[in-house]
Amino acid sequence: MKSVIVSVTNDLSTDQRVDKVCRTLTSMDFKVLLVGRWLPGCLPMNDRPYGTHRMKLLFRRGPLFYAEYNFRLLLFLLFHRCKLLVSNDLDTLLANFIAHKLKNTPLIYDTHEYYTETPELVNRPTVQHIWERIEGFIFPKLRDIITVNDSIAGLYEKKYGKAVHVVRNIPLSSAAIIKASRQGLELPENKKIIILQGAGLNVQRGAEEAIEAMKYLKNTLLLIAGSGDVIQSLKIMAAQPEISGKVMFRDKMPYAQLMAYTANADLGLTLDKDTNLNYHFSLPNKLFDYIHARIPILASNLPEIARIINDYNIGRISDSHDPKKLALLMEEMLHNETERYKWKEGLIRAARELTWENEEKVLHKIYARYA
Repeated sequence: MKSVIVSVTNDLSTDQRVDKVCRTLTSMDFKVLLVGRWLPGCLPMNDRPYGTHRMKLLFRRGPLFYAEYNFRLLLFLLFHRCKLLVSNDLDTLLANFIAHKLKNTPLIYDTHEYYTETPELVNRPTVQHIWERIEGFIFPKLRDIITVNDSIAGLYEKKYGKAVHVVRNIPLSSAAIIKASRQGLELPENKKIIILQGAGLNVQRGAEEAIEAMKYLKNTLLLIAGSGDVIQSLKIMAAQPEISGKVMFRDKMPYAQLMAYTANADLGLTLDKDTNLNYHFSLPNKLFDYIHARIPILASNLPEIARIINDYNIGRISDSHDPKKLALLMEEMLHNETERYKWKEGLIRAARELTWENEEKVLHKIYARYA
């Protein structure tokens, strides 16, 4: 078996894309070791058909974290034998590239977003410039590059003149959704439920406007499930007298449990704002989670998301983040039974066609060259 080390800075227990890639590699007879970091509050690792290693770091964020992580990762890669390196996102690429050069080990780069245009960087030009220099130095020297949608692939191809493969982060068709009752999940049985879920509930994702919209809705609950930088401020907003009792929070949880909550909702939200190129061309994981849970979707007007919603007729697109306008759309989508029936038909077709089994065919072609 050929050994491969896959590295990522995310929480290994909740990164579904990396888990699916590692399982695909395992099915191709690679011996996989997934390397990441440990943080307080990390969920325990469930049984995986591949190995995992979490590093405990002194720093958790900022420049010192990225410097420490890449230094520690480089040492790990240099002192562990493998036949292939897989770097996930720009924040793991430098260590992988140096190890690739020093050990003459092939390297595959899987970038899950247009990293240098994320909201965390666009307003910090000095930091953004550093990441752009790292990317600009390494990217043209890479052989196999993978990303998450056609738009981001096009941006990279135009910028660097390199062909980029596309593998979208879509659930397995065989992934069974746990059948759980609302009562068992401590959800109200007599209210409509709107869900906003994800591991990246951060700035400019539309969560604040979704909470404000609850002022105008009756007999409806907004369920926010996941983690992110703005969770504490969202909880303060939800405590306003006009909103109190209309918003429920659930911390990050294993994927199967998250999907049990999602399947009990009546409407799913993905409301990223068009404030940077990364969000403009985003194709968030929750979009496909909603599809596989068979719930209609209300989304902001971003091209990759809108294309799927319109092609399959599985929800509505909003051109506004005004809370009152969002509330009107939510109200209509929750109670228009004729439209909901049509959306359900579209969701069944979308869930049948949009599967990891179809996406991983691209991975099979790429990794077969290294098997």
